[in-house]
Amino acid sequence: MAKIGSKWTGSGRKAMLLGSGELGKEVAIELQRMGIEVVACDKYPNAPAMHIADSSRVFSMLDAEALRNAIMEEKPDHIIPEVEAIATPVLVDLEENGYNVTPTAKAALLTMNREGIRRLAAEGLGVATSPYRFASDFDEFKKAIDAVGIPCVVKPIMSSSGHGQSVVKSDEDIEKAWKIAQEGGRAGAGRVIVEGFVKFDYEITLLTVRSVAGTSFCEPIGHIQVDGDYRYSWQPQSMTPEAKAKAQEIARKVTDALGGYGIFGVELFIKGDDVIFSEVSPRPHDTGMVTMISQELSEFALHARALAGLPVPEIRFYGPSASRAVVVEGDSNEIVMDCLEKVLEEPGVQMRIFGKPEIKGHRRMAVILATADSVEEARAKADRAYDKLKVEVL
Repeated sequence: MAKIGSKWTGSGRKAMLLGSGELGKEVAIELQRMGIEVVACDKYPNAPAMHIADSSRVFSMLDAEALRNAIMEEKPDHIIPEVEAIATPVLVDLEENGYNVTPTAKAALLTMNREGIRRLAAEGLGVATSPYRFASDFDEFKKAIDAVGIPCVVKPIMSSSGHGQSVVKSDEDIEKAWKIAQEGGRAGAGRVIVEGFVKFDYEITLLTVRSVAGTSFCEPIGHIQVDGDYRYSWQPQSMTPEAKAKAQEIARKVTDALGGYGIFGVELFIKGDDVIFSEVSPRPHDTGMVTMISQELSEFALHARALAGLPVPEIRFYGPSASRAVVVEGDSNEIVMDCLEKVLEEPGVQMRIFGKPEIKGHRRMAVILATADSVEEARAKADRAYDKLKVEVL
Protein backbone atom coordinates (compact mmCIF):
# COMPACT_ATOMS: atom_id res chain seq x y z
CA MET A 1 0.00 0.00 0.00
CA ALA A 2 1.41 3.40 -1.02
CA LYS A 3 1.82 5.84 1.85
CA ILE A 4 3.48 9.20 2.52
CA GLY A 5 4.45 10.22 6.05
CA SER A 6 4.89 13.66 7.53
CA LYS A 7 7.71 15.80 6.21
CA TRP A 8 11.08 15.63 7.97
CA THR A 9 10.19 12.47 9.82
CA GLY A 10 11.36 8.92 9.39
CA SER A 11 8.17 8.09 7.47
CA GLY A 12 8.32 11.14 5.20
CA ARG A 13 9.56 11.10 1.63
CA LYS A 14 12.26 13.19 -0.02
CA ALA A 15 12.56 13.92 -3.74
CA MET A 16 15.70 15.29 -5.39
CA LEU A 17 15.12 17.26 -8.59
CA LEU A 18 18.07 17.14 -10.98
CA GLY A 19 17.19 20.24 -12.96
CA SER A 20 15.19 23.15 -11.59
CA GLY A 21 13.83 25.09 -14.55
CA GLU A 22 10.19 25.92 -15.26
CA LEU A 23 9.22 22.28 -15.76
CA GLY A 24 10.99 21.24 -12.57
CA LYS A 25 9.25 24.05 -10.71
CA GLU A 26 5.82 22.70 -11.61
CA VAL A 27 6.86 19.18 -10.60
CA ALA A 28 8.13 20.57 -7.28
CA ILE A 29 4.79 22.30 -6.68
CA GLU A 30 2.91 19.03 -7.25
CA LEU A 31 5.28 17.11 -4.96
CA GLN A 32 4.81 19.74 -2.25
CA ARG A 33 1.05 19.29 -2.54
CA MET A 34 1.59 15.61 -1.76
CA GLY A 35 3.66 16.42 1.32
CA ILE A 36 6.96 15.28 -0.22
CA GLU A 37 10.14 17.13 0.73
CA VAL A 38 11.86 18.64 -2.33
CA VAL A 39 15.56 19.28 -2.86
CA ALA A 40 16.08 21.33 -6.04
CA CYS A 41 19.41 21.07 -7.86
CA ASP A 42 20.81 22.99 -10.80
CA LYS A 43 24.03 24.47 -12.13
CA TYR A 44 23.03 28.03 -11.19
CA PRO A 45 21.47 29.63 -8.07
CA ASN A 46 17.88 30.86 -7.82
CA ALA A 47 16.59 28.53 -10.54
CA PRO A 48 12.75 28.47 -10.73
CA ALA A 49 12.18 25.25 -8.73
CA MET A 50 14.49 26.54 -5.99
CA HIS A 51 11.92 29.26 -5.28
CA ILE A 52 9.50 26.79 -3.74
CA ALA A 53 11.72 23.82 -2.80
CA ASP A 54 12.53 22.96 0.81
CA SER A 55 16.24 23.23 0.07
CA SER A 56 18.55 23.55 -2.92
CA ARG A 57 22.00 22.66 -4.17
CA VAL A 58 24.07 24.32 -6.89
CA PHE A 59 26.55 22.18 -8.83
CA SER A 60 27.18 20.88 -12.34
CA MET A 61 25.20 17.69 -12.72
CA LEU A 62 27.63 16.66 -15.47
CA ASP A 63 30.27 16.43 -12.69
CA ALA A 64 29.98 12.76 -11.75
CA GLU A 65 31.69 13.15 -8.38
CA ALA A 66 29.62 16.17 -7.36
CA LEU A 67 26.42 14.42 -8.43
CA ARG A 68 27.24 11.25 -6.52
CA ASN A 69 28.23 13.16 -3.39
CA ALA A 70 25.03 15.24 -3.42
CA ILE A 71 22.81 12.17 -3.75
CA MET A 72 24.72 10.21 -1.10
CA GLU A 73 24.43 13.13 1.33
CA GLU A 74 20.71 13.77 0.72
CA LYS A 75 19.68 10.08 0.46
CA PRO A 76 16.46 10.88 -1.44
CA ASP A 77 13.60 8.44 -1.84
CA HIS A 78 13.09 9.70 -5.40
CA ILE A 79 15.76 10.94 -7.82
CA ILE A 80 13.98 12.89 -10.56
CA PRO A 81 15.99 13.94 -13.62
CA GLU A 82 14.37 17.03 -15.11
CA VAL A 83 17.07 17.88 -17.67
CA GLU A 84 19.33 15.88 -19.95
CA ALA A 85 22.62 17.40 -18.77
CA ILE A 86 23.35 14.80 -16.09
CA ALA A 87 26.19 12.30 -15.54
CA THR A 88 23.73 9.47 -16.09
CA PRO A 89 26.20 6.58 -15.53
CA VAL A 90 26.21 7.68 -11.87
CA LEU A 91 22.43 7.20 -11.78
CA VAL A 92 22.77 3.74 -13.28
CA ASP A 93 25.26 2.76 -10.60
CA LEU A 94 23.18 4.22 -7.77
CA GLU A 95 20.02 2.54 -9.03
CA GLU A 96 21.84 -0.80 -8.96
CA ASN A 97 22.62 -0.03 -5.31
CA GLY A 98 19.03 0.59 -4.27
CA TYR A 99 18.28 4.20 -5.21
CA ASN A 100 15.02 4.99 -7.04
CA VAL A 101 15.48 6.94 -10.30
CA THR A 102 12.44 8.32 -12.18
CA PRO A 103 11.38 6.66 -14.37
CA THR A 104 14.56 4.52 -14.55
CA ALA A 105 18.28 5.18 -14.83
CA LYS A 106 18.20 3.32 -18.15
CA ALA A 107 15.65 5.80 -19.49
CA ALA A 108 17.77 8.75 -18.38
CA LEU A 109 20.89 7.22 -19.91
CA LEU A 110 19.37 6.31 -23.26
CA THR A 111 17.41 9.51 -23.82
CA MET A 112 20.26 11.84 -22.84
CA ASN A 113 22.05 10.52 -25.92
CA ARG A 114 20.19 10.64 -29.25
CA GLU A 115 22.20 7.68 -30.45
CA GLY A 116 21.01 5.49 -27.60
CA ILE A 117 17.30 6.18 -28.01
CA ARG A 118 17.39 6.11 -31.82
CA ARG A 119 19.13 2.74 -31.91
CA LEU A 120 16.71 1.36 -29.30
CA ALA A 121 13.65 2.51 -31.26
CA ALA A 122 14.77 1.72 -34.80
CA GLU A 123 17.09 -1.25 -34.33
CA GLY A 124 15.84 -2.74 -31.08
CA LEU A 125 12.08 -2.24 -31.36
CA GLY A 126 11.64 -1.97 -35.12
CA VAL A 127 9.82 1.36 -34.85
CA ALA A 128 9.68 3.54 -37.98
CA THR A 129 12.05 6.53 -37.83
CA SER A 130 13.62 8.97 -40.26
CA PRO A 131 16.76 7.73 -42.06
CA TYR A 132 19.85 8.53 -40.01
CA ARG A 133 23.61 8.21 -39.67
CA PHE A 134 26.05 9.09 -36.88
CA ALA A 135 29.42 10.81 -37.28
CA SER A 136 32.35 11.46 -34.95
CA ASP A 137 34.53 13.61 -37.23
CA PHE A 138 34.14 15.83 -40.27
CA ASP A 139 35.00 13.14 -42.80
CA GLU A 140 32.40 10.79 -41.31
CA PHE A 141 29.99 13.70 -41.27
CA LYS A 142 30.30 14.32 -45.01
CA LYS A 143 29.84 10.59 -45.68
CA ALA A 144 26.75 10.56 -43.46
CA ILE A 145 25.22 13.44 -45.43
CA ASP A 146 25.97 11.63 -48.70
CA ALA A 147 24.21 8.54 -47.35
CA VAL A 148 21.15 10.36 -45.96
CA GLY A 149 20.90 13.01 -48.65
CA ILE A 150 20.24 16.74 -48.76
CA PRO A 151 18.23 18.34 -47.26
CA CYS A 152 18.90 16.89 -43.82
CA VAL A 153 18.89 17.89 -40.16
CA VAL A 154 22.08 17.88 -38.08
CA LYS A 155 22.05 17.65 -34.27
CA PRO A 156 24.62 16.91 -31.56
CA ILE A 157 23.77 13.54 -30.02
CA MET A 158 23.61 15.34 -26.69
CA SER A 159 21.79 18.69 -26.65
CA SER A 160 18.39 20.16 -25.85
CA SER A 161 16.08 23.06 -26.79
CA GLY A 162 17.50 23.19 -30.30
CA HIS A 163 21.08 23.93 -29.26
CA GLY A 164 23.53 22.90 -31.97
CA GLN A 165 20.78 21.99 -34.43
CA SER A 166 20.73 23.15 -38.06
CA VAL A 167 19.45 22.22 -41.50
CA VAL A 168 21.71 21.41 -44.44
CA LYS A 169 19.94 22.64 -47.58
CA SER A 170 22.95 22.62 -49.92
CA ASP A 171 26.64 21.69 -50.03
CA GLU A 172 27.48 25.22 -48.87
CA ASP A 173 25.80 24.52 -45.51
CA ILE A 174 27.83 21.43 -44.61
CA GLU A 175 30.84 23.03 -42.94
CA LYS A 176 28.66 25.57 -41.09
CA ALA A 177 26.34 22.82 -39.81
CA TRP A 178 29.30 20.85 -38.45
CA LYS A 179 30.58 23.94 -36.62
CA ILE A 180 27.15 24.70 -35.13
CA ALA A 181 26.80 21.12 -33.89
CA GLN A 182 30.25 21.14 -32.31
CA GLU A 183 29.59 24.42 -30.52
CA GLY A 184 26.07 23.48 -29.38
CA GLY A 185 26.65 20.02 -27.90
CA ARG A 186 25.87 19.68 -24.21
CA ALA A 187 29.25 18.21 -23.36
CA GLY A 188 31.17 20.27 -25.94
CA ALA A 189 32.38 19.04 -29.31
CA GLY A 190 31.50 15.48 -30.19
CA ARG A 191 29.38 13.00 -32.11
CA VAL A 192 26.40 14.11 -34.22
CA ILE A 193 23.33 12.58 -35.84
CA VAL A 194 22.39 13.35 -39.43
CA GLU A 195 18.68 12.81 -40.04
CA GLY A 196 16.93 12.66 -43.39
CA PHE A 197 13.98 14.95 -43.89
CA VAL A 198 10.59 13.44 -43.19
CA LYS A 199 7.67 14.73 -45.23
CA PHE A 200 4.97 15.00 -42.59
CA ASP A 201 1.62 16.73 -42.24
CA TYR A 202 2.21 17.70 -38.62
CA GLU A 203 4.12 16.62 -35.52
CA ILE A 204 2.80 15.82 -32.07
CA THR A 205 3.83 15.19 -28.52
CA LEU A 206 1.96 12.23 -27.09
CA LEU A 207 2.21 12.47 -23.31
CA THR A 208 2.32 8.88 -22.08
CA VAL A 209 1.94 8.01 -18.40
CA ARG A 210 3.18 4.74 -16.87
CA SER A 211 1.83 4.13 -13.39
CA VAL A 212 0.91 1.21 -11.15
CA ALA A 213 -2.46 1.24 -12.94
CA GLY A 214 -0.86 0.72 -16.36
CA THR A 215 -0.28 3.03 -19.32
CA SER A 216 -2.51 5.97 -20.21
CA PHE A 217 -2.36 8.78 -22.75
CA CYS A 218 -3.18 12.46 -22.81
CA GLU A 219 -4.87 13.97 -25.86
CA PRO A 220 -2.25 14.55 -28.59
CA ILE A 221 -0.48 17.92 -28.53
CA GLY A 222 0.35 19.78 -31.72
CA HIS A 223 3.20 22.25 -31.68
CA ILE A 224 5.46 24.59 -33.61
CA GLN A 225 9.20 24.75 -33.00
CA VAL A 226 11.70 27.39 -34.11
CA ASP A 227 15.30 26.19 -34.40
CA GLY A 228 14.33 23.11 -32.44
CA ASP A 229 12.82 25.07 -29.54
CA TYR A 230 9.09 25.09 -28.70
CA ARG A 231 7.13 28.28 -29.38
CA TYR A 232 3.47 27.19 -29.56
CA SER A 233 1.48 24.15 -28.56
CA TRP A 234 -2.18 23.23 -28.63
CA GLN A 235 -4.38 20.37 -27.52
CA PRO A 236 -5.96 18.36 -28.99
CA GLN A 237 -4.22 17.96 -32.31
CA SER A 238 -6.75 16.55 -34.75
CA MET A 239 -5.79 13.04 -35.95
CA THR A 240 -7.43 10.17 -37.78
CA PRO A 241 -8.42 7.29 -35.50
CA GLU A 242 -5.89 5.10 -37.33
CA ALA A 243 -3.01 7.53 -36.79
CA LYS A 244 -3.93 8.03 -33.15
CA ALA A 245 -3.99 4.29 -32.54
CA LYS A 246 -0.60 3.84 -34.23
CA ALA A 247 0.85 6.73 -32.21
CA GLN A 248 -0.30 5.13 -28.97
CA GLU A 249 1.07 1.76 -30.05
CA ILE A 250 4.52 3.25 -30.76
CA ALA A 251 4.50 5.29 -27.54
CA ARG A 252 3.57 2.24 -25.49
CA LYS A 253 6.27 0.14 -27.13
CA VAL A 254 9.02 2.72 -26.54
CA THR A 255 8.01 3.59 -22.97
CA ASP A 256 7.60 -0.06 -22.02
CA ALA A 257 11.19 -0.61 -23.17
CA LEU A 258 12.38 2.28 -20.97
CA GLY A 259 10.30 1.15 -17.99
CA GLY A 260 9.53 2.75 -14.66
CA TYR A 261 6.77 5.10 -13.54
CA GLY A 262 6.25 8.68 -14.68
CA ILE A 263 5.32 10.73 -17.72
CA PHE A 264 7.06 10.52 -21.09
CA GLY A 265 6.90 13.09 -23.86
CA VAL A 266 6.91 11.01 -27.06
CA GLU A 267 7.53 13.10 -30.19
CA LEU A 268 6.09 11.75 -33.43
CA PHE A 269 5.73 12.82 -37.07
CA ILE A 270 2.35 12.16 -38.72
CA LYS A 271 1.74 11.74 -42.45
CA GLY A 272 -1.84 10.75 -43.13
CA ASP A 273 -2.31 7.53 -41.16
CA ASP A 274 1.44 6.85 -40.92
CA VAL A 275 3.40 7.59 -37.74
CA ILE A 276 7.16 8.03 -37.48
CA PHE A 277 9.04 8.13 -34.17
CA SER A 278 11.28 11.16 -33.51
CA GLU A 279 12.37 11.41 -29.86
CA VAL A 280 11.21 10.77 -26.30
CA SER A 281 11.79 12.60 -23.02
CA PRO A 282 11.31 10.55 -19.82
CA ARG A 283 9.91 13.58 -18.02
CA PRO A 284 7.39 16.40 -18.55
CA HIS A 285 7.71 18.02 -21.96
CA ASP A 286 7.87 21.75 -22.70
CA THR A 287 5.04 21.49 -25.25
CA GLY A 288 2.97 19.88 -22.48
CA MET A 289 2.74 23.13 -20.53
CA VAL A 290 -0.62 23.55 -22.25
CA THR A 291 -1.93 20.83 -19.89
CA MET A 292 -1.82 23.37 -17.05
CA ILE A 293 -5.07 24.74 -18.47
CA SER A 294 -6.44 21.90 -20.61
CA GLN A 295 -6.64 19.01 -18.11
CA GLU A 296 -7.79 18.28 -14.58
CA LEU A 297 -4.34 16.85 -13.87
CA SER A 298 -1.48 18.61 -15.68
CA GLU A 299 1.48 16.64 -17.00
CA PHE A 300 3.32 17.69 -13.83
CA ALA A 301 0.59 16.38 -11.52
CA LEU A 302 0.50 13.13 -13.51
CA HIS A 303 4.29 12.78 -13.23
CA ALA A 304 4.26 13.36 -9.47
CA ARG A 305 1.41 10.94 -8.91
CA ALA A 306 2.94 8.18 -11.05
CA LEU A 307 6.47 8.43 -9.63
CA ALA A 308 5.07 8.34 -6.10
CA GLY A 309 3.63 4.91 -6.87
CA LEU A 310 0.02 6.08 -7.04
CA PRO A 311 -2.45 5.10 -9.76
CA VAL A 312 -3.33 7.50 -12.56
CA PRO A 313 -7.08 7.52 -13.22
CA GLU A 314 -8.73 8.30 -16.54
CA ILE A 315 -7.28 11.65 -17.60
CA ARG A 316 -10.02 14.26 -17.65
CA PHE A 317 -9.58 16.65 -20.58
CA TYR A 318 -11.38 19.99 -20.27
CA GLY A 319 -11.34 21.17 -23.89
CA PRO A 320 -9.43 22.93 -26.68
CA SER A 321 -6.46 24.87 -25.33
CA ALA A 322 -3.22 26.50 -26.46
CA SER A 323 0.05 27.84 -25.11
CA ARG A 324 2.52 30.39 -26.41
CA ALA A 325 6.03 30.68 -25.05
CA VAL A 326 7.39 34.10 -24.11
CA VAL A 327 10.98 34.10 -25.37
CA VAL A 328 13.03 37.15 -24.42
CA GLU A 329 16.20 38.46 -26.08
CA GLY A 330 18.88 40.37 -24.20
CA ASP A 331 21.63 40.27 -21.60
CA SER A 332 20.40 41.20 -18.14
CA ASN A 333 19.48 39.98 -14.68
CA GLU A 334 16.46 42.30 -14.47
CA ILE A 335 13.48 41.49 -16.67
CA VAL A 336 10.09 43.14 -16.16
CA MET A 337 6.79 41.76 -17.50
CA ASP A 338 4.49 44.75 -18.03
CA CYS A 339 0.86 45.34 -19.09
CA LEU A 340 -0.25 42.14 -17.35
CA GLU A 341 -3.71 43.58 -16.70
CA LYS A 342 -4.22 43.69 -20.48
CA VAL A 343 -2.68 40.25 -21.03
CA LEU A 344 -5.17 38.70 -18.62
CA GLU A 345 -8.27 40.73 -19.48
CA GLU A 346 -9.90 38.04 -21.65
CA PRO A 347 -11.66 35.15 -19.90
CA GLY A 348 -9.89 31.83 -20.30
CA VAL A 349 -6.36 33.27 -20.33
CA GLN A 350 -3.66 32.46 -17.78
CA MET A 351 0.05 33.17 -17.53
CA ARG A 352 2.99 31.58 -15.73
CA ILE A 353 6.10 33.70 -15.14
CA PHE A 354 9.04 31.41 -14.47
CA GLY A 355 11.22 33.77 -12.42
CA LYS A 356 14.51 32.88 -14.11
CA PRO A 357 17.24 35.11 -12.68
CA GLU A 358 18.85 36.26 -15.95
CA ILE A 359 19.05 35.99 -19.70
CA LYS A 360 22.06 35.89 -21.99
CA GLY A 361 20.98 35.77 -25.59
CA HIS A 362 17.45 34.35 -25.77
CA ARG A 363 15.57 32.47 -23.08
CA ARG A 364 12.03 31.24 -22.41
CA MET A 365 10.82 33.36 -19.49
CA ALA A 366 7.07 32.77 -19.31
CA VAL A 367 4.15 31.04 -21.00
CA ILE A 368 0.67 32.25 -21.91
CA LEU A 369 -2.17 29.72 -21.70
CA ALA A 370 -5.62 29.97 -23.24
CA THR A 371 -8.75 27.87 -23.54
CA ALA A 372 -11.70 28.31 -25.90
CA ASP A 373 -14.36 26.45 -27.86
CA SER A 374 -11.89 25.45 -30.58
CA VAL A 375 -8.15 25.05 -30.94
CA GLU A 376 -8.10 27.85 -33.52
CA GLU A 377 -9.76 30.30 -31.14
CA ALA A 378 -7.56 29.21 -28.23
CA ARG A 379 -4.45 29.88 -30.35
CA ALA A 380 -5.84 33.24 -31.47
CA LYS A 381 -6.65 34.15 -27.86
CA ALA A 382 -3.09 33.26 -26.75
CA ASP A 383 -1.73 35.41 -29.59
CA ARG A 384 -3.89 38.36 -28.59
CA ALA A 385 -2.68 38.10 -25.00
CA TYR A 386 0.93 37.80 -26.17
CA ASP A 387 0.63 40.92 -28.34
CA LYS A 388 -0.50 42.93 -25.30
CA LEU A 389 2.52 41.89 -23.22
CA LYS A 390 5.40 44.31 -22.87
CA VAL A 391 8.75 42.93 -21.72
CA GLU A 392 11.45 45.28 -20.47
CA VAL A 393 15.06 44.08 -20.28
CA LEU A 394 16.71 46.59 -17.95
